[in-house]
Amino acid sequence: MTSPTIGLLGDVMLGRAVGEALAERRPEDLWAPEVREIAASCDALVCNLECCISVRGHRTDRVAGKPFFFRAPPAAIDSLRAIGVTAAGLANNHALDYETEALADTLESLREAGVEVAGAGRSAHEARRGVAVTAGERRLGLVAVSDHPEKFAARDEAPGIAYAELGRGLPEWLEDELARMRSECDLLLAFPHWGPNMTAEPAAWQRAAAELMQEAGADLVAGHSAHVFHGIGWTEQGPLLFDLGDALDDYAVDGRLRNDLGVLALWRPGGPTELELVGLALDFCYTRLAQGEEADWIAARLDRACAELGTRVERIATQRFHVHPR
Repeated sequence: MTSPTIGLLGDVMLGRAVGEALAERRPEDLWAPEVREIAASCDALVCNLECCISVRGHRTDRVAGKPFFFRAPPAAIDSLRAIGVTAAGLANNHALDYETEALADTLESLREAGVEVAGAGRSAHEARRGVAVTAGERRLGLVAVSDHPEKFAARDEAPGIAYAELGRGLPEWLEDELARMRSECDLLLAFPHWGPNMTAEPAAWQRAAAELMQEAGADLVAGHSAHVFHGIGWTEQGPLLFDLGDALDDYAVDGRLRNDLGVLALWRPGGPTELELVGLALDFCYTRLAQGEEADWIAARLDRACAELGTRVERIATQRFHVHPR
């Protein structure tokens, strides 16, 4: 059976100034042609959608002091189509920014566009349920979960996200869902939105929880939330991508942590090189391949961060890297 190529993107935010840009640009023009070309080569592409897509709803007051609210216009769907998103995780701290009406529109718009959704739903059962997509000759399962905010958690008959306090380990429902998807799929991806913003390495509890997800059945864990990419770990089960960083946004840039630099991960399970990373540079509302000093910065950061987690990085092109277990 041929090894598929599965693309993984971190936080894709299509609201605020990005949404305004969609009024003036073609949806595909948020992504550089070279980024779209690499995405098109994937058998499946998964992202964390860090916004709702709707014209309805009002800013939520569930979380006191919440500073940011992200709602994208309907044209955002075509921006996801432009890079071939197959499945989107909605378990995050922005899915309910404009309350349940906007979440319902988001779920409907994605499904009408043929994008599978994990991590949010009209009830706890639906939000927690994994989804499966075709990736080449394989069936890929996706289970998405977020450790914040608890006020966004879906309940028995209340819409929301798949929430779990991952710092305390895995809840029974998450272990059960990973096991169920493991039994039904050839490959299984755990997709947690976890930890605080602007951290440069995984916390001990994230490393522990990631390994527990693999023990429960995940072949690969790919996290997001920090807005900064982390180093890669590796166990006998497979790679641990603790944070993919940002993929598209309008965020202010931290000159030290460089949240304007991210990665597109290309996972090829069973292939001669299982994990490749492609360096991305995020201009304001536009994502392209990293070049020059940007790519060098990513290379140096990956070398240090991966070495600390026991993996080795091989630079194969300006902004392309193979990651190997030691």
